[in-house]
Amino acid sequence: MKKLLAALTCLAMLLALAVPVAMAGKPVADRTAPTTTASPLGGTFTSAVTVTLSVNEPATTYYTTDGTTPTTSSTVYSAPLTISTTKTLKYFSKDTAGNLETVKTQTYTIGAPPSTHATLTWTGYGMCSTSTCHSGRASAVHSSVHYQWKGDASEMTTGPSTQGKIDATDGSSSMNAYCVNIEGTWNPCAACHVGAGARPTSTLTPSNIDCLICHNDTVNAPYSRVRNATTGLFEPAAGLDMNLVVQKANIKPARKNCLGACHAKAGGGDGVKRGDLALATVTFSNPADDAHMATGGGNMACQSCHTFTSHRVIGRGSDLRPQDSSTDLNCSSTTCHPTKTTSTGHVNADVYHHVGRVACQSCHIKTYARGFQTEMDRDWSAPAVWNATLGRYEPEHVMAGNQVPKYAFWDGTSWGSNVGDAAVLDPATGAYKISRPNGAINGPVGTKLFPFKYKTSHQPMANGKLIALKVGTFFSTANYDQAVKDGMAYMGLPTTTPYTTVLTDEFQVLNHQVEPAGSVMGCAGCHENTTVNLKGIGYALKAPTSVVCIQCHREKTPGDYTRIHSHSLSKGFDCSWCHTFSRPERGLTMP
Repeated sequence: MKKLLAALTCLAMLLALAVPVAMAGKPVADRTAPTTTASPLGGTFTSAVTVTLSVNEPATTYYTTDGTTPTTSSTVYSAPLTISTTKTLKYFSKDTAGNLETVKTQTYTIGAPPSTHATLTWTGYGMCSTSTCHSGRASAVHSSVHYQWKGDASEMTTGPSTQGKIDATDGSSSMNAYCVNIEGTWNPCAACHVGAGARPTSTLTPSNIDCLICHNDTVNAPYSRVRNATTGLFEPAAGLDMNLVVQKANIKPARKNCLGACHAKAGGGDGVKRGDLALATVTFSNPADDAHMATGGGNMACQSCHTFTSHRVIGRGSDLRPQDSSTDLNCSSTTCHPTKTTSTGHVNADVYHHVGRVACQSCHIKTYARGFQTEMDRDWSAPAVWNATLGRYEPEHVMAGNQVPKYAFWDGTSWGSNVGDAAVLDPATGAYKISRPNGAINGPVGTKLFPFKYKTSHQPMANGKLIALKVGTFFSTANYDQAVKDGMAYMGLPTTTPYTTVLTDEFQVLNHQVEPAGSVMGCAGCHENTTVNLKGIGYALKAPTSVVCIQCHREKTPGDYTRIHSHSLSKGFDCSWCHTFSRPERGLTMP
């Protein structure tokens, strides 16, 4: 009995000691309320506005639009709200721990501004963003990729959740095979920025939003701007009647706004970067140059495809880090080509078997840089070239036109190298990768074969990292060594660090310069074209014919592609009978 009592006493003492330990390790209760953000913020809008409510942690959001105070019995937010008449939006969120946020209020006034554009007098860039005009739209622009030059990078499989071209040392700043990075070159790069010259910040500054970049009448009241050397900010070019410019600004952007001001001149010059866009695209008249945009073809505005919601635009290049909108751009939409994914959508019925895995662009863009030239290679280490027009030194570069695309599979996500990342050598190209479309021939449904511009560059590398050389130094002095050292200092490396110049490359998806239906690539243009190299893409046989053929019969000499495929398709055989990939979505017979 004494032994039993002693044991019980010992156990009680251990439990008493254990209680404080357990209490010390107990998680601290969540007592912090969630934070809900409305985008855009309330203001005056001339037409319906789409409002998104986002929360900083898992939570349920409740809202009302009739001015009453919401409760947990109010409507639960599940999708963006379309507000087409003046309403007061009130909202709050409740997190999983039960914490309630204080109710927030935004008022959206829908209607024409109090004064028409015809009576406006120019008072500066901030005049558009007043509370009586377009304050809500200014807020929307401020949060967009067009303004911030960074944004949601959920379609990137490398780097942080927010990325972009703006220079930063947090791993979010993208590298490229053109100007490498904008470190040290904010002033010249900002010429394409929708701000008025100051670097973007998280604080909305209406006077730093230049609505006229996109909304100017390029025919009746063209607008241009210059940077003030003292303030560093943009101001209207001399000689402009700015009263007339703002009076004519109540129009949607035309091609000349998008291309002439910015997108045709990306990378430092006309046609340099994108490969399928140039200043000539604005005035193309022959549909053979661009069936969509040529004045003799579709004569389409950019936003016919790149639609905007609250100043967020759909569409993203494979080499771009952020996306402005999660909505995908689709050729086969109800407003464009709804029948092209059906068995009767093309003159050649066999095309139907391809549309699930081959992007429209692969057949409809046989060549790019038609009617202009685009940059194919850039060498920063070569002797610089003086550009008298721009008054600066530039690296040696190779321009070319009428180029044949490279082809690769793309699942919609991308790999990219950012400032500070370890350089990755691609054994397939022998170059260090800048950007790549993710995808493979055996990728999931939705992965398709796309055409790409393939671009190379010669850039500095040190300590296993590509160096964001200071382009501003190179532009002004042509001193490659000093530009590299300035770039190393920016990246936190000693300027005495040894460096080498290496070959880099990137793939850029091609979407423009679509050719008319009668000029598309025919079957032989792909299947019998050594430039396309279908076997290199992954379409080679999985084994010698002595192995593949005897799955069904004796070995035979292969015929042409039409005979082989009609032979197998007539039996409903899946691709995996002969290749290393399958197409399960077609419901074919598996081996």
